[in-house]
Amino acid sequence: MLQFFAEFIQSGAVGHLALGNVVMIAIGCLFVWLAIAKDYEPLLLVPIGFGILVGNIPHAAGMNIGVYEDGSVLSILYDGVQRGWYPPLIFLGIGAMTDFGAMLSNPRLVLLGAAAQAGIFLTFIGAIALGFGLEEAAAIGIIGGADGPTAIFLASMLAPDRLGAIAIAAYSYMALVPVIQPPIIRLLTTKEERLIRMKPSKPVSRRVRMMFPVVGLLLTTFIAPGAIPLLGMLFFGNLLKESSVTERLARTARSAFIDIITILLGFAVGTSTDSTRFLTRDSLVVFALGAASFCVATAAGVLFAKLLNKVSKDPINPIIGAAGVSAVPDSARVCQVVGAEEDPQNFLLMHAMAPNVAGVIGSAVAAGVLLAVLG
Repeated sequence: MLQFFAEFIQSGAVGHLALGNVVMIAIGCLFVWLAIAKDYEPLLLVPIGFGILVGNIPHAAGMNIGVYEDGSVLSILYDGVQRGWYPPLIFLGIGAMTDFGAMLSNPRLVLLGAAAQAGIFLTFIGAIALGFGLEEAAAIGIIGGADGPTAIFLASMLAPDRLGAIAIAAYSYMALVPVIQPPIIRLLTTKEERLIRMKPSKPVSRRVRMMFPVVGLLLTTFIAPGAIPLLGMLFFGNLLKESSVTERLARTARSAFIDIITILLGFAVGTSTDSTRFLTRDSLVVFALGAASFCVATAAGVLFAKLLNKVSKDPINPIIGAAGVSAVPDSARVCQVVGAEEDPQNFLLMHAMAPNVAGVIGSAVAAGVLLAVLG
């Protein structure tokens, strides 16, 4: 009886428990705690954190339950990450909930979203310098766009072996936007610049709003056809919203549908963080490069806004340059919070949404360009 019990223990989770499993379980608990206690992107960190717990409970080989075992339930859920079909579905929901009016009323702010993509390409060069291949470097660099679905999409195409580390890094930095961005903004701006008040946005006609998804799709995908799955779904979702004749479809896309995909995507990404694959030197380097990419992207947006002020009659509050990363709408909210600290009556949120949504398009275009060149 004792021998049977000993064999049962040895063949179960306890018998296969390694230090790496303990470390990853601790990280999963940290993610859940940050989401619940600190309210850091709970819609992302709760599914990812709990998925990390599930993915790091050790078990005997051959049980066909692990995420990397063909035919298991977890591997079927993870297939949407590996094959890159979760991200376009997320973009459909994003398009259905996004108002491009702020960007359309002040088109020059699109340049801030474009400038923030500098983090992607500078990190791409840095990753190559550290010995990563071109495809891996491109997938690592896209983390700087602060767009988890785009990072997953590109990594699944170019660097599937780095997919887990890149996905976790991208979503981690998205969740930490309120922590990372404010110090960078304050470092690069003066008090006088942070007090700048911008003119109210002009109203945008319904006709322009309806035309934009079609025109935007044609312009961006002709430049970067590799981004068709992402941008096609983004602009399709936006057309559902703006056409006013498909409100039921738009409402579904921006509510229950995107919630379901977010649950599946976050949980599946979390389960992929098996300690034997995740706790490696290269994964730590990916995290470091991802942080650098995100910081450079934030700084580039702020600095470019300051540059525009040198040649523009209507001043831009450089705080909103930080919203050029495509963490929608969190980076725009951060801009509002930082601006309100200096002047509670300075409402920057709608102005910040312009580079924010432009950043979504910009990161997808950047991914499409890299995919076209390297795919």
